[in-house]
Amino acid sequence: MTVPPRLVPWLPKSVLALRGYRPDTFRQDLLAGATTGLVALPLAMAFAIASGLTPQAGLYCAVVTGFIISALGGSLVQIGGPTGAFVVVVAGIVAKYGVDGLYTCTMMAGVMLVLLGATRSGSAVRFIPRPVVIGFTNGIAVIIASTQLRDFLGLHIGGTPGDFVGRMRVIIGHLNSATPAAIVVAVVTLALVVVFNRFMKAVPGTIAGMVGGTLLGWLSGWRLETVGSRFGGVPSGLPPFQLPAFHPSVALTLLAPAVTIALLGAIESLMSAVVSDRMTGDRHNPNVELIAQGVANFVTPMLGGLPATGAIARTATNVRSGARTPVAGMVHALTLLTILLVGALNFLPALALGPIVEHFLMLKGTLF
Repeated sequence: MTVPPRLVPWLPKSVLALRGYRPDTFRQDLLAGATTGLVALPLAMAFAIASGLTPQAGLYCAVVTGFIISALGGSLVQIGGPTGAFVVVVAGIVAKYGVDGLYTCTMMAGVMLVLLGATRSGSAVRFIPRPVVIGFTNGIAVIIASTQLRDFLGLHIGGTPGDFVGRMRVIIGHLNSATPAAIVVAVVTLALVVVFNRFMKAVPGTIAGMVGGTLLGWLSGWRLETVGSRFGGVPSGLPPFQLPAFHPSVALTLLAPAVTIALLGAIESLMSAVVSDRMTGDRHNPNVELIAQGVANFVTPMLGGLPATGAIARTATNVRSGARTPVAGMVHALTLLTILLVGALNFLPALALGPIVEHFLMLKGTLF
């Protein structure tokens, strides 16, 4: 069947890449997708925790949006899912409008992203100055790192203020309540991430950190909070579809945060696609990518997931692992779904996820 020429610019990369798809290509995509899925596992949970939500919210997002963005997107090997750039924005929306407000904002942002793609606005990202992007992402990195200090040091604090200065004052004032066991596990986890990423690249640092931190916490017998003890466990499988509660009276109030999610999602997704192009020699379709991001963000709240965008570090991992087509991204999502179905996440030390977020964000600023 011949596709009309006018429709070709709107075809997802998955459709274009599957022409002449070969078994050896699938083997490469399978290995790359499985590797990227394992790397995405701790990151997805950590971003959700840092945003003030349960770890499964990050996993649901990674599964649903990861599959949709790869299947419908305009980038050959881009990986979609929750990212650090959204942490501060999501935490602020949840604190002010609640979880239902976040889900409503995300769905509204999804519609906006589809409209941006349909009106061919994707190419506008090239007009954003590079210093603005670097300053923005590194500023977010500092803020997110500050949200991880409580768990990194094992401080006994019921909660911390939402603003950076207030948060740091509370943390400094409670340094005398630091837990040595928590610090040891957190430092070891962070060290494993750094060492493996720099010197033993055959094994992703995030996997080494998660496994090493978990084993240390288990073998030592120290009394540490785990994902299960803090959050009541991670349910196996995906939740049923459910529309978030929507009140028309607050639609205008939620418009500003929805625009923030949409613009942030568009900028980071297209920046990630540019990084992917540099690594693969391909050329992404920005408008199709924005439409896919919009569909993904419209669907993820129905399954209790976070907002999503293109994930630069996971995309780089996907490329370095040998990904050839969007099938690798779909395999990455199915890998996470398989882990969810098995339901073996509740024994992970909650504090071991924090250093992974910090290291990821420290690296992120160097990828542009």
